[in-house]
Amino acid sequence: MAIFQLHICAAFLMGMILPSSALEDTFIAAVYEHAVILTGDTPRNVSRAEALELMNRNLDILEGAIKTAAQQGAHIIVTPEDALYGWVFTRETLYPYLENIPDPQVDWTPCNEPKRFGSNPIQGRLSCIAKENSIYVVANMGDKKPCNRSDPQCPSDGRYQYNTDVVYDTEGKFVARYHKYNLFASEVYFNYAKDPQFVTLNTSFGKLGLMTCADVLNYREPAISLVEKYKVDTILFPTAWQNGLPLLSAVEFYSAWAMGMRVNFLAANINKPSLDITGSGIFTPEGAKVYRFDMKTQTGKLLVAEINARPRLSPTYPPAVDWSLYASNIKHFPASPVFTASFYFDNFTFTELSQEAGNHTVCQKGLCCHLSYKMAEKREDEVYAFGAFDGLHVIEGEYYLQICTLLKCKSTDLKSCGEPVETAHTRFDSFTLSGTFNTSYVFPEVLLTETQLTTGEFQVLTDGRLTSNGLSKPVLSVALFGRWYERDPPHPEGAPS
Repeated sequence: MAIFQLHICAAFLMGMILPSSALEDTFIAAVYEHAVILTGDTPRNVSRAEALELMNRNLDILEGAIKTAAQQGAHIIVTPEDALYGWVFTRETLYPYLENIPDPQVDWTPCNEPKRFGSNPIQGRLSCIAKENSIYVVANMGDKKPCNRSDPQCPSDGRYQYNTDVVYDTEGKFVARYHKYNLFASEVYFNYAKDPQFVTLNTSFGKLGLMTCADVLNYREPAISLVEKYKVDTILFPTAWQNGLPLLSAVEFYSAWAMGMRVNFLAANINKPSLDITGSGIFTPEGAKVYRFDMKTQTGKLLVAEINARPRLSPTYPPAVDWSLYASNIKHFPASPVFTASFYFDNFTFTELSQEAGNHTVCQKGLCCHLSYKMAEKREDEVYAFGAFDGLHVIEGEYYLQICTLLKCKSTDLKSCGEPVETAHTRFDSFTLSGTFNTSYVFPEVLLTETQLTTGEFQVLTDGRLTSNGLSKPVLSVALFGRWYERDPPHPEGAPS
């Protein structure tokens, strides 16, 4: 299952380019967080008929959400990764759930020609759902492709199995296929796509790009090129993301990524609170439009919102940021006692915020982070720390991070700083956070008590400062989360399974 997560290949440009007179300034987007019906607790062999029965049970639920979204005027709906069958598999037990998904260039509407490429009932049903409701449908399923010994990377079972996103337009036409490039560590039943695929769609409501779960975190491609080279307006993002407080909560990171990359981001997650999996939403360069984070109930949730179709043309489009400008041109604040504590197995250098207000500089390797802050009240029962991390993350993926963060510790024991914590009582009247980043890919995070986001209560200045003059709720964490892609190790593409 994908939870957190440099070759260049030809782009797959799909979809009809409509005349400018048909272009829309805004559109209604929908995402659905799905409480997936799983295969069971352990992998087991099933027949194709049993696999279809489970997938159709999940599709029954998804179809209801899609119909409701269409009734609310949605142009497009994104459904989650793993939404049809879950993630409890080996390569062999996954096989009955797979279908042969052709190249979209074949000009195919599965609803009209369900057996043109063999038996593909799931693709046929998805196509009909899109057609009957006149809505773009984004779904995630498994693709199978045969291979032979002439291919040195062909798996021993003679086939590739890909984690795959598919898109159907308002007439049910199959218009996009994306093979996930950055698999999570546990996805041993899938193969890596051999090259990153830059899958885009030109629609009346902007240019859309596809990627899945760990693609947003683990490596540069396809995420960065979709935005910078192919100039997409909106990212379509099926995911099965396990929350990693305090800095990798799903909605926290999605919103930060949308702001840092200055694009719309439509994220549909699974809902499984028992596994810490929840968090979906519709995010824009200005912040969260609507989101859902629910660790209490195991139910699906439809989210719908109207957003700008082409954010770059909006008068509210945020300017580019030089993330190191301010921090590189100020003197360090006086040294404070430091300690080491861990978040997600990465050892941060921290200093305690022991006073109600203060100014601190904390450095690790080449990254120096600066913080000025004022609490509304210094509580004795809550401890906050300010820290820096500059290094290669090596657990469940390898990627280079530069992070400046202010966060609440789990307890008054400094060793607990960086551990997950869900509630806080301390309010901050103000803060300003900056860092000497070596990367331009920095994502601004502000997370409030009970894993809540805020829009309009903080600002990102063009010189790289993340600042606020008062938040409405107590603070869990504030961060500038940087990805230094040039320091990443090589991608394991094409690794045999």
